[in-house]
Amino acid sequence: MVDSCYYVGRADRLPGGWKKVKEYQIDLINALLPGYESKQMLRIRRGAIASIAPMSTNKSDTAATQVLYLAGDWLSLGGVDLQINGALGLAFTDVDSEHITKVGEICQFLWHQGVDAFLPTLVTTAVEKIQRSLSIFSDCASFGQQGAQILGVHLEGPFLNPTKRGAHPAEYLLPLTIENVKRVLGDYAGVVKVMTLAPELDATGKVIPYLRDLGITVSLGHSQATAAEAENAFARGASMVTHAFNAMPSLHHRQPGLLGAALVNDRVQCGLIADGQHVCRTMMDLLARCHPQGIFLVSDALAPLGLPDGMYPWDKRQIRVENGTARLPDGTLAGTTLPLLAGVQNLVKWGIRGVPEAIAWATEAPRRAIGLLGLAPARPASLLRWHFDESTRNLTWQRLDTENC
Repeated sequence: MVDSCYYVGRADRLPGGWKKVKEYQIDLINALLPGYESKQMLRIRRGAIASIAPMSTNKSDTAATQVLYLAGDWLSLGGVDLQINGALGLAFTDVDSEHITKVGEICQFLWHQGVDAFLPTLVTTAVEKIQRSLSIFSDCASFGQQGAQILGVHLEGPFLNPTKRGAHPAEYLLPLTIENVKRVLGDYAGVVKVMTLAPELDATGKVIPYLRDLGITVSLGHSQATAAEAENAFARGASMVTHAFNAMPSLHHRQPGLLGAALVNDRVQCGLIADGQHVCRTMMDLLARCHPQGIFLVSDALAPLGLPDGMYPWDKRQIRVENGTARLPDGTLAGTTLPLLAGVQNLVKWGIRGVPEAIAWATEAPRRAIGLLGLAPARPASLLRWHFDESTRNLTWQRLDTENC
């Protein structure tokens, strides 16, 4: 370690987390990385990745560097959850000025769940409630200086097809027009990063280009769109699909629908809930084989994430959480309370994806879906270390503290 001091902040966390620390350099040796064929050495300097290079071409300068031997374990950035509805008992749709501290606690909780960043997801509700939540999330610095970063908001509704609304309340659904979009966004278009909508509801074909001009990523979901309607939406700028297979027509050999159109389009990224309840293992395997470079994991976790199983309020209704799955009293699947990285572990345990691909689906793929950089030099060294037990097929992870190795 060198003795000179400098100020370092975690660029992947909320603003303000600056502190004075000793300058340091750490070499992470014999690491496996998603997307790399051989073992690599990562050099960490001043809290960021200075270089990534094959072990065969690099040697650690042990006289000036602290060395950590990874013994063939995997390294990745932390996860990014693009669809999460709440945690610790708070639904993001219910957020108001009294919940600033609670949202900060959720950021810390998610950080400890291996999540670097997330999009609080607002489900269909009254326009006034949506704008109230958007106004709170427009000032992310209010939530403290530690924990997972809030990247913006995912609006899942209210422009959804009533026949595929799932657990979204019908009374708050709206026709998909530019006028209604302006009404919902109000003065907060800048905080919305993703919007889920049903493209067949737009008779003019103008809404998607309008949203793209605002910098909002358009995701298709809760939809009855035909393949032709989906293809037109992708041509107009939609680039994502919300929770593939769920709340859309099933794949059919003569009517491929929204999902069929997405699977043959290399530009489209599909979200997947890998809890084994929303999509069965066989269909997850099929999806993985058809579109391996176009899948990212989401948790779709509800407010009881981090709480025990039981009955919980959900808008004006109740949901029952059992073994991590949330359902309405009539049995309608409402979501899950499993964290994002549980999906990675499931995919590996079930043999659907290999370790590097499963890790990438929760760490690299969601970043790519919204235009963020993945694991690369100059990125903050916010790293997870993954260990795979061949005999049990258990994949475990821990945060790697590169400041105190």
